[in-house]
Amino acid sequence: MIKIDYQELILIRLGEIALKGLNRHKFETRLISNLRYRLRDLGIFKIYQDQSRVYIEKRPQDQFDFPTREILQRIKDVFGYVSASPVRRFANDKDLLFTQVESYVAELYADGATHSFKFETRRIDKDFPLNSYQLNCDLGEMVLAAYPEQATVDVHNPDFLFQIEIRQEIYLYHEIQPAYSGLPVGISGTGMLLLSGGIDSPVAGFQMASRGLQLEAIYFHTFPYTGDQAKQKVIDLAARLGDFCGRLPLHIVDFTDIQLELNQKVPAEMLTVIMRRMMMRIADRLAEKNKINCLITGESLGQVASQTVAALRCTNSVVDRPVFRPLIGIDKNDTIKLAREIDTYDISILPYEDCCTIFVAKHPKINPNLVDCEQAEQDLVIEFLVEQGLNKIETIVV
Repeated sequence: MIKIDYQELILIRLGEIALKGLNRHKFETRLISNLRYRLRDLGIFKIYQDQSRVYIEKRPQDQFDFPTREILQRIKDVFGYVSASPVRRFANDKDLLFTQVESYVAELYADGATHSFKFETRRIDKDFPLNSYQLNCDLGEMVLAAYPEQATVDVHNPDFLFQIEIRQEIYLYHEIQPAYSGLPVGISGTGMLLLSGGIDSPVAGFQMASRGLQLEAIYFHTFPYTGDQAKQKVIDLAARLGDFCGRLPLHIVDFTDIQLELNQKVPAEMLTVIMRRMMMRIADRLAEKNKINCLITGESLGQVASQTVAALRCTNSVVDRPVFRPLIGIDKNDTIKLAREIDTYDISILPYEDCCTIFVAKHPKINPNLVDCEQAEQDLVIEFLVEQGLNKIETIVV
């Protein structure tokens, strides 16, 4: 078989970005920037946009082998595109096409197993001598003749769906790696995620990152009531979220003295909502300092006593920024399903509790109002406690 040179590249299909109007280029530029960031230590690649696609390929002057599999692994958690495919590109020539398909199919059938297939052709170049139907038939006959014992045609659910695009050059591929779609991280600004060691808050962070928010996270640690294993669990969750949004600062607040003050001076039935109000105040002030315009929590309506409408109103009232709660109407089982899909679930269920689960009243007030909160906080020096929290922050960048 004559070996004909081809170029390996990655084809990335855009989704929601392709529907944008006059500012579409901003989304495309951000996506390309995020892709470059993920590949920064692999080398410098040519990454460019053409119509509703982005391409990653070697620069003409580079001699190294194109790391196709490593690139696909690196970009699989990047938001802003629908799917990616490793592609072979070669000259627009009928004879070359048949030769390249023959070589491509030979690699896939080298395992000796039986595989079904189907060809689909997009003939953008109408000057190509064969139309799409003729080409699919001729290529199919070639494969059946070459592998009579292995190859079968299946037009509904083939093992290999061979895709051919005939443009100025010809593109050949069969593999499609799905992505999480959404918007490129950073295009929508930055949000402060209140991250606990539970199931919900990492999923909430994932969902807001998928809408283009860069994340910072804040965690309230009550050592020795919550140990270093609980802290490490949150760091690991932040690291997993970092796979989706890149650089992620995690702010760890030493909350122990504040928590003990609350336990001493706040009525037991109001402790949970007052603790949440204190956390929200500290997170809001840190967000102001870091020029962040919103907070993110994993709260879901009615899930626990602090997540009733009345309780949420009480916690909202102490902050100036909008609070995004992407799980507010989501069933817990759906949240667990998504946590499994994004690989945070197994970390979240490690048996190391945070302060929200340890310092909780047996019979919390389910429908508190603002007057209840003001009365419960009357013996607290709020500003002193907030400053105390802000002055005891350890920041880790993951």
